[in-house]
Amino acid sequence: MVLTIYQINLFTDKLFEDNPAAVCPLEKWLSDELMQSIASENNLSETTSFVPTG
Repeated sequence: MVLTIYQINLFTDKLFEDNPAAVCPLEKWLSDELMQSIASENNLSETTSFVPTG
């Protein structure tokens, strides 16, 4: 499985400032255990995933 993961900086317009977070777009929801493993692997305080609709 190959996933694209973006690291973004929240609440700022300056590079490497404020709160980094990982964003992982998905084609379908994964198991809670796998999503927790992905979050742990990113080693960031915030990780989120989404599945586009429509």
